[in-house]
Amino acid sequence: MLSFQLQNKGFIFFQFFYVFLLLTLYPIIMKTKTLKKDKVNIITLGCSKNMVDSEVLSGQLLANDIDTVHESGKKDHNIVIINTCGFIEKAKEESINTILDHVELKKKGKIDKVYVTGCLSERYKSNLETEIPEVDAYFGTMELPLILKQFEADYKGELIGERLLSTPQHYAYMKISEGCNRICSFCAIPLMRGNHVSRSIESLVSEAETLVKRGVKETMLIAQELTYYGLDIYKKRELPKLLHALADVKGMEWIRLHYAYPSKFPLEIIDAIKERENICNYLDMPLQHASNNMLKAMKRQITREEMEDLIGEIRHRIPDICLRTTLIAGFPGETRDDVEELKLFLQKMRFDRVGIFTYSHEEQTSAHDLVDDVSPEEKEARAQEIMEVQQEISLEKNQEKIGKTLKVMVDKKEAGRYLGRTEFDSVEVDNEVIINTDKKLKIGEFVQVKIEKAFDYDLEGTVI
Repeated sequence: MLSFQLQNKGFIFFQFFYVFLLLTLYPIIMKTKTLKKDKVNIITLGCSKNMVDSEVLSGQLLANDIDTVHESGKKDHNIVIINTCGFIEKAKEESINTILDHVELKKKGKIDKVYVTGCLSERYKSNLETEIPEVDAYFGTMELPLILKQFEADYKGELIGERLLSTPQHYAYMKISEGCNRICSFCAIPLMRGNHVSRSIESLVSEAETLVKRGVKETMLIAQELTYYGLDIYKKRELPKLLHALADVKGMEWIRLHYAYPSKFPLEIIDAIKERENICNYLDMPLQHASNNMLKAMKRQITREEMEDLIGEIRHRIPDICLRTTLIAGFPGETRDDVEELKLFLQKMRFDRVGIFTYSHEEQTSAHDLVDDVSPEEKEARAQEIMEVQQEISLEKNQEKIGKTLKVMVDKKEAGRYLGRTEFDSVEVDNEVIINTDKKLKIGEFVQVKIEKAFDYDLEGTVI
């Protein structure tokens, strides 16, 4: 009997002690759980313009004391924001697959929330909300304040130009305008980005000064259409004026121009490149095709003859300028004669850099009314055929640089070797220079490299 009473007292004591611990520790446990801060991982798909948008979003979240990373592999975040691309079919597929992958992670409890923004979300928001309802919210390309509201964060207007760089410290992209007023028949960008809106020269200079203070030495100017800059706010094309203002920023070593439209091209831009030492002798001018039939169908507002005259004048003013262009293979109605004309055009113009896309049949564009009559396999074959012509040209141009000493920016170190770029090469899309040296180089510094070997798309040389 006594043994039973002792056991009963022990059991009552254990129950009392358990309740005491529960009442004491539960608020602490819950408080700790409540105080665990959100961590946001931003995933960027598509072009450099999307990258800048993600950087701006990151800067705003960080300014609101929200822990934010860009494409982190640590998997220690609980919220994901996917900045999507909706430009062509392949990009849309990649964006949708990325969304589905993270929705699956949410279902498994590995992340708490998934938000989607960017071009795909702008263009297909209602469809996405129906097809993938597990996403917590969808936002368009111009809805940054609404994204911030999800985090009870305020949009800080004073931080315009401030952003978390996702690029290495020594270079950055700068978006000088948003949207596009052009009417190219194949392009859906105006549907997703709206009409052209320029940023002020003052705001861009201020951003450039901030970037330099953070260690940036090269700025790549990007827009849907660079040459249109200023028409909306200054009532005239003011890219040359902007270039001179940015070139005056102390510490800005290289300024590079991307995406200039050839029709009504203001040659004052070339004069600015020639006059200012820190503006790279480099121009990215997407031409898309060279056959007049295709140029008309694409609504490019220019002829092959006019393009040849423009390129001739540009090279007359700056003989050693590097010209990059982008082409489209397999546009509706493209014939073998059109392909041959394009190949002859490349052989005559001898561009330094060429990129090529296969045509993507995009709804809500005027080209969507045409019959997409070139098979995917034929599009790829034509693209390859065209690039083989450019490959020979690229090798020949690279061989011309053997024995020359070039100023090279050190970009990175891979497999024990340094890789860099000349002023004639932009990031990721253009040539690299393999740098041979016994010395330790600093990423982002400039070195003089004597070119000793030439490959189809790259150079190799030794630091002198």
